[in-house]
Amino acid sequence: MRFLVTGGAGFIGSNLAFTLEAQGHEVVILDNFSSGHFKNLIGFKGYVRSGDICCRASFDTLEGKFDAIFHEAAITDTTVMDQARMMDVNVEGFRNALAFAAQRKIKRVVYASSAGVYGNGACPMAETAMPTPENVYGFSKAIMDNVARDFAAAHKNMVLVGLRYFNVYGPGEYFKGKFASMIYQLYLQMKAGKKPRIFKSGEQQRDFVYIKDIVSANLLALKAKKSCVLNAATGVPEDFNRVIACLNKEMGLSLATEYIDNPYAFFQNKTQAETSLAKKTTGYAAAYTLDKGIAEYVAELKKRGA
Repeated sequence: MRFLVTGGAGFIGSNLAFTLEAQGHEVVILDNFSSGHFKNLIGFKGYVRSGDICCRASFDTLEGKFDAIFHEAAITDTTVMDQARMMDVNVEGFRNALAFAAQRKIKRVVYASSAGVYGNGACPMAETAMPTPENVYGFSKAIMDNVARDFAAAHKNMVLVGLRYFNVYGPGEYFKGKFASMIYQLYLQMKAGKKPRIFKSGEQQRDFVYIKDIVSANLLALKAKKSCVLNAATGVPEDFNRVIACLNKEMGLSLATEYIDNPYAFFQNKTQAETSLAKKTTGYAAAYTLDKGIAEYVAELKKRGA
């Protein structure tokens, strides 16, 4: 089969592209390399087109037929306060991808939504909950879900699947800088011999999900029989103290934690996904616990000398 991956030089897109390629599929990547990095694609054998999803002409330059689109391209920096830019890239860029799919008769689109749509909503966070985003990033993803719903209603021969990613970590996030996962940030601190620093008292919880589970969620989305929005997570919240304990174990360290005040007015105290709908719809279930994911991740980081 032949797939288009937008944002394929990014963290999730590159992992997805390599997995599809390893399965014997032909993969084409569209990326403007504003946040993605070429080093994420070293060893990739497919075609890479430099282009901007906000420019419809970038899609029109792509040749041949595609069996599906994996739409990963977006602004993922949640600190961006330029509302117009966030909406233009995430929402209007998505509209361009959908218009391209309809024009080329591509029957399936899997796109990246986000747990950011839930804000500080009640846990476990279910797909049926009213979106309550706390920033424009989460708002843009909620509007993408609306766009997908309306587009699917108007194009009944297509299947659109949105995946609400929770707190993703793993190989390939190295070039996200300060926006990489807290697991990676803490690893770097501890590798440098510094005490890991987290907000008091480390009891804030996240639904940490390993990158391989996110790739699995994308591949399984190809099996969905109708358009939907699904959570992509483990369903198990873990606190930051546990993260540090796992890192100490896998790194052979015993560093004490430094607790600091939280300077942010908005901060999610807990994220936890309800995952039953994803399992029922596509068969998705996370294979990685926090212990298993961190163990594999640290082993990979050691091998890379990261």
